Amino acid sequence: MNKNKEIILLNISGEDKPGLTAALTNILSNYDVNILDIGQAVIHEDLGLGILFEVPATNESSPILKDLLFKSYELGVNIKFTPITEKKYNEWVGHQGKERFIITLLSRKLQASQLSKVTDVISTQGLNIDYITRLSGRVMLNDDQKNSKSVVEFSVRGTPKNSEGMKQEFMSISKEFGIDIAFQADNIFRRNRRLVCFDMDSTLIQTEVIDELAIKAGVGDKVIAITEAAMRGEIDFNESFKQRVALLKGLDESVMKEIAENLPITEGAERLFKTLKKYGYRTAILSGGFNYFGNYLKSKLDIDYVFANELEILDGKLTGRHTGEIVNGEKKAELLKLLAFKEDIHLDQVIAVGDGSNDLPMLKQAGLGIAFHAKPKVKASAKNHISTIGLDAILYLLGFRDREINI
Repeated sequence: MNKNKEIILLNISGEDKPGLTAALTNILSNYDVNILDIGQAVIHEDLGLGILFEVPATNESSPILKDLLFKSYELGVNIKFTPITEKKYNEWVGHQGKERFIITLLSRKLQASQLSKVTDVISTQGLNIDYITRLSGRVMLNDDQKNSKSVVEFSVRGTPKNSEGMKQEFMSISKEFGIDIAFQADNIFRRNRRLVCFDMDSTLIQTEVIDELAIKAGVGDKVIAITEAAMRGEIDFNESFKQRVALLKGLDESVMKEIAENLPITEGAERLFKTLKKYGYRTAILSGGFNYFGNYLKSKLDIDYVFANELEILDGKLTGRHTGEIVNGEKKAELLKLLAFKEDIHLDQVIAVGDGSNDLPMLKQAGLGIAFHAKPKVKASAKNHISTIGLDAILYLLGFRDREINI
């Protein structure tokens, strides 16, 4: 008669100290047990360690548990043993293969109310949380919230009951608490993004360059009104572009240099590009703005590609016309596909970031589309959005931790 398999869940808790895990696993190795699962977490120097193991048919569990009990007493930690039936274990194994997702909560300061709302949605959607981890660094008690970051990542398993409903619930929570919640499939593409494409105006920089040029030309109000209507999707982009450029006729070329040298770079941009470059990502500007300013940012932030519009200049003055094809929303999506082809990567490995309605085609084309501090229409249509912290939030969506960034 075959002996029933003896499976035991070992839980250790207490003050973390060097050599603790080694001491306990050394005992298990003396009895040749089979490790079925293991996980460990440390929060504020307090250890939580779980080991699921199978006792070999040639051994009994009693001496193993006795040795573990004595060792835990010696180490000053708490120990708990839970027998697991074969049926229960096989049910657990049967959960393999379910869909997995990553949910990232980004805020200036993490509060219990935020976690409560997010985890409630996760639960009502029928998803199980496998682990929760903090990606941002430790928060100082007197930290200035203006530039602080609190980012937590959830790994969840299962199939949402209503994906669109879940997105709407996350949107409502984001609006209520002033936080961002990103939802991504946890697949090979999510862990292997290689190209990041950015809009420029109001994304990489906190201004619309054409508005700055218009102010210098004395037609600021007229151009700003057209720009805002275009970003809301109320005017065809090509037509609005031609109207705005025409109003710049006669502006001196030297003004462009002055504006470029004073561009307000978006919070987190320099940290983002430095990290992306370090880890081998390729970056691009796909902009309905102008090449002159895109190339300035290319040099400043070490960007790989720039595609934008070219202003016509004669005798040191803007003519009120452009040269070449207009880079509109459809062109941005086309350029994104061409860059993916050039880099020999799948579209699911591409991230696109933008704020306006003319960015939506490329946001939908990319594996991960991010509406950054975007207009309501764009935010509602994009796969994910960032409205709370800076551009370096993208690094957390890629799974980076602060300790991997701040080196």
